[in-house]
Amino acid sequence: MPTTRSGKEDNSLASTTDQAAGSKHQIDNTASPASKRTKKEDDDMEISGDDKIPSPTEAYGPGGAMERKQNGKDQAEGKQDTKYTEQRSKNGSSAVKKGERPGVPSNILEKGIVYFFFRGRVGIDEPEGVDDVARSYIVLRPIDKDAKLGEGTIGDAGNSRLIAIPKKVLPQSGRERWIAFVEKTHTSFKTLKEEFLASNDYETKTAGTRHTPAATPVAEGIYAITTTGRESHLAYIITLPSGGLGEVQTEIGLKEKGSFIVSTRNPAYPPPGRQSLPGGPEYPKEIQDEFRSLRWIGTHPKHLDIVKTQFLLIGESSGIQKATEPQKKAEGNEEPIEELEKLEDEDMRRMEHLKGDDSASIYSDLEVHAKDYPKLQTTF
Repeated sequence: MPTTRSGKEDNSLASTTDQAAGSKHQIDNTASPASKRTKKEDDDMEISGDDKIPSPTEAYGPGGAMERKQNGKDQAEGKQDTKYTEQRSKNGSSAVKKGERPGVPSNILEKGIVYFFFRGRVGIDEPEGVDDVARSYIVLRPIDKDAKLGEGTIGDAGNSRLIAIPKKVLPQSGRERWIAFVEKTHTSFKTLKEEFLASNDYETKTAGTRHTPAATPVAEGIYAITTTGRESHLAYIITLPSGGLGEVQTEIGLKEKGSFIVSTRNPAYPPPGRQSLPGGPEYPKEIQDEFRSLRWIGTHPKHLDIVKTQFLLIGESSGIQKATEPQKKAEGNEEPIEELEKLEDEDMRRMEHLKGDDSASIYSDLEVHAKDYPKLQTTF
């Protein structure tokens, strides 16, 4: 079926200039955050339609991922299950080779493996176009900055993050600015399997049994969170699908090499469109102090380790050029683009040596059986 970017996508956030990405939202410290916010600012940042953060039932159905407990207080605060991590690290199965890549540029704040997914609308297991997609998701699996990738699967360090995007597609230009939020942090592949990847059936009073389809993989690759001083960027290079981007990847908004400006929202101020998650993120004082009087600051990896962090994804039409610009003050032996390209080459080689097709390779990485989940799609 011919598809276009969903007609429901609006640019209601477009009027928030690059100030939303960083340092120019200074507020008078003598006034409370809420009282200084003007009606025009509320209108400019208004979110409508698919931008709205879904309720747990809308996203997964009753008892789904968003309603399940986050392993008590530690999970809510974004703390890592160290026992699980130590257990996994001793089995020696990871392709991550620590300490073999010294001299990584200091303006690369984090690097790792990225997986892109979408979930079809309720009752639609096989979407035939973007309009059949409910939400998009990003899974980040960080690795050590000084690590390189060898052969085999990535291994589960229990440190994965699940990023939910209440949109059907990803932003591609500076005029497209979506709010995303951190749904899970320090997460095991077992938890992702049970609380994210799986489908779910639930009962409603009015419509009877409802079916939320399983998450469908769209692409896999490598990523880096970089800083260019005032701004932070999430840059990626796609490894799978191995045959190049298909219709699905293009419609979802992926590029072979792409990036987003990423800015974390200060929870002291009302959220755009007044859409927020119950409770909000529980930031430690260190992060609270970084906000000062700013509404937004450049996203740092530690922000993404806090459940319910909300951040702005701003599309970049220039690919990864701006995200990987070398910085004069940055330390390291190479430029950021060189590090990303090396990492992508290593990732491509290891994925080629995994058994099965592209789908099997992704699910092998995530330690689940490919036959139980949807295949990676390249066409609708």
